Amino acid sequence: MAEPPVDRSGVLLHFTAGTLAYAGHYLHEQSHPVHTHSFVEIAVVTGGAGVHVSLAGRRPLAVGDVILLRPGVWHGYEECRGLDLYNCCFSTETLQRELAWIREDALLSYLLWTGPHSVQRRGMLTTRLEPAALAECAEHLDALNRLCFRPVGPHRGDIIGRLLLVLGCLARAVARTTGDAFQATGPSHPAIVRAMGLMESAPEHRWTLAELAAELHLTRGYLVRRFKSATGLPPMAYLSRFRVELAAGLLLHTDQSITRIGEAVGWPDANYFARRFKAHYGLSASAYRARFGVARSDGPAQPA
Repeated sequence: MAEPPVDRSGVLLHFTAGTLAYAGHYLHEQSHPVHTHSFVEIAVVTGGAGVHVSLAGRRPLAVGDVILLRPGVWHGYEECRGLDLYNCCFSTETLQRELAWIREDALLSYLLWTGPHSVQRRGMLTTRLEPAALAECAEHLDALNRLCFRPVGPHRGDIIGRLLLVLGCLARAVARTTGDAFQATGPSHPAIVRAMGLMESAPEHRWTLAELAAELHLTRGYLVRRFKSATGLPPMAYLSRFRVELAAGLLLHTDQSITRIGEAVGWPDANYFARRFKAHYGLSASAYRARFGVARSDGPAQPA
């Protein structure tokens, strides 16, 4: 069988070039060490039991549990007893290109962006699939798995289509189980989508609420109300989540100084950058890089 399109560099997992998405089964016994990854990872528990370890603490796992992790989030597994995980992973490039349109869909946008970016979740979102929904999701994961080793060119639409079906199953489960006052009532407001795009296209810019509102021809109060209604966060808090995730990627994949990385993501004040990073990941930027940064060594890996 061909190797999965995922490589390991130390404790950092990353896709091989050109990969859109990947799905595969992984069986864990005892423990799987703490690590991070440079792609979006979704773990669906299809058998056994174990404990998920992350900045959020220790969480017992059972069949039907789902964990979604944004790039850069660290986690691992302990006390595994035949823990069978169906992993679905897709690259940030896929998120920014083929899946960019889902910013305009309230349910899917919440699943991939605004839910994990909320203050208490720090890049991670959990839910649970009931038996019928788990069977439906597994069917789509099986199909995506069969597509993984076929040429991307003639199967791009099939891969993205199956990935969207998986995401749809998860988004409906999140809408059912989340305790947030989130309601999937329709498309996100175009101004909110544009606000996200403006901030993400120039994270190094020292954005203010007044400037962002002026760019969108909205009052500050109206922008904050609409943005918070759509995402659960005020605009500047959302920008902070984006900046810290971007900083994590630079720490993992480059040898730029921590000061330079802070400047690149819009936080030239080194002390402020340090506080924001540690608040999100529970580690200082230097400790995060030392623990997870790339030690250039290629080879096949096991997504968690």
